[in-house]
Amino acid sequence: MKFRKASAAAAAAVALAVTATACGGSDSGGGDDKKITIGIKFDQPGLGLKTPDGKYEGFDVDVATYVAKELGYDAKDITWKQSPSAERENLIKNGDVKFVVASYSINDKRKKEVDFAGPYLLAHQDLLVRADDSSITKAEDLNTKKLCSVTGSTSAQNVKDKLAPKADLLEQGGYSECLTGLENKAVDALTTDDSILAGYAAQKEHQGKFKLVGLKMSDEKYGIGLKKGDKDLQAKINKALEKMVSDGTWDQLVQKNFGPANYKNEPAPKIEETS
Repeated sequence: MKFRKASAAAAAAVALAVTATACGGSDSGGGDDKKITIGIKFDQPGLGLKTPDGKYEGFDVDVATYVAKELGYDAKDITWKQSPSAERENLIKNGDVKFVVASYSINDKRKKEVDFAGPYLLAHQDLLVRADDSSITKAEDLNTKKLCSVTGSTSAQNVKDKLAPKADLLEQGGYSECLTGLENKAVDALTTDDSILAGYAAQKEHQGKFKLVGLKMSDEKYGIGLKKGDKDLQAKINKALEKMVSDGTWDQLVQKNFGPANYKNEPAPKIEETS
């Protein structure tokens, strides 16, 4: 009887463990071996965009897909999770995603909460203007112009505080509103990272309408955010990024996603985040 009771208890324990594994498989950033959850932006053309038909496209999406494949996951194994700027650290720390690839600039404040792999892209703050506008060639030209950016943007404040204090700043809820204003001549320029601007300008409906001025008003090193202390994953992602550059894929992805905007990208940056 004692043997039978022990066997029953063991069987129950095994069943409970199997159930727990099944329940915890892919909802915590890809816990099982078959699925992985990756954080991206859903609303940034050229970087991370969820299209009306439910597909995902952009440079960040392509980079994330390449890295995932090097980690052993096919594209069909990926679950994409929307990762707004303000939520990226929480999603990583809570285990909702395995890693985040979302125009995620590496800085000291963020490194206190999460670790990074990379960088995989060096972007700069720039200006987007109408293609036929030759009156804006430097930041100081904005002193007599209307500048648009999103509410609370550090890019806009950088211009107002340091470069063109007399610029007429209009803040909108999103970059799309700024783009509409730029096209309709309600504003003269839009400012944020050049990679984001190139993504918008490269959209089919916008091709030929806008141009990047080509200023380098800041350095933004995009990294892949992951849970703090996960050095094994960091090393594996860095290895994947190095391979992506060496096999030519990185250049192909830049051209694919930003080429139509004549984006003059920097060369692939060297891996810096290793500890």
